[in-house]
Amino acid sequence: MTVLTHDKAIGDRLRSGLLCAALSASAFGLSGPLARGLINAGWSPAAAVIVRVLLGAAVLLPIALRQLQADWNLLRRNAGLLAGYGLLAVAGAQLSYFNAVQHMTVGVALLIEYTAPIAVVGWLWLHHSQKPNRITVLGAIIGVAGLVLVLDLTSGVSTSWIGMAWAFAAMVGAAGYFILSAHGGDAVPGTVLATGGLLIGGLGILIAGLLGVVPLHATMNTVAFHGFSVAWWVPLLALGVVTAAVSYVSGIAATRLLGSRLASFAALSEVLAAIVFSWALLGETPHAIQLLGGALILTGVVVVRLGEP
Repeated sequence: MTVLTHDKAIGDRLRSGLLCAALSASAFGLSGPLARGLINAGWSPAAAVIVRVLLGAAVLLPIALRQLQADWNLLRRNAGLLAGYGLLAVAGAQLSYFNAVQHMTVGVALLIEYTAPIAVVGWLWLHHSQKPNRITVLGAIIGVAGLVLVLDLTSGVSTSWIGMAWAFAAMVGAAGYFILSAHGGDAVPGTVLATGGLLIGGLGILIAGLLGVVPLHATMNTVAFHGFSVAWWVPLLALGVVTAAVSYVSGIAATRLLGSRLASFAALSEVLAAIVFSWALLGETPHAIQLLGGALILTGVVVVRLGEP
């Protein structure tokens, strides 16, 4: 009876974790197409990120305050974690990603960003002496080969090097997201971590915009998507509630239920979600060689993960 109860608990935890991961990936995958619509309507990437993350923080704040239970010492003890999560995993990743989709298709930008697990392996090797084995190295090689195909470097088609640079910066932010989400453990409640990170990230970009470090402009123009148009506040509301509040809370929950390894693997479904949303909202259809490259990238990341202890 004890064994059956234990197995049931593990099964419930796995199912809950996978559901949270699927929800997070789908929500994150929607952010790029929505942001691209706003950018085309005259919004700067920084302005779209600021509204997204601050609105998400406002939605989560009442829940976070209830979870915190006035334990302000918890925030002081984890100030470094909250600041790093806000500036790297939230502000850095999203600002870089939204800048990337300004110069290239959403699918390609996201596929570059999701070479992040390879960066995580490199971080663990350099800072924790966890040397990758042969399977891990093989996966990295496959991923790099896929990246070349996704960028379509061999076709002679003009490639946006600015977009590539922003996408690689987003990859660094995504790697930080997985590392810091796992590092948070159970000491900081997930909603508190997400709310603090969104607040810090949003305020950081807002200050940078007010100082003129990043362009900051917005419009109230109608936002056009593939085959239809909506008022400017509709994609903003979806960005804040769905792609910020829901995505970060469910993503942290998935990481803590599944562990960083399985959670990062499950998060790869965000690529598929983004491609579907980009096709539906933007009419972006990837080329055959890019689909092959995307399959190689995903295969490489899976092999990298399988090769890790």
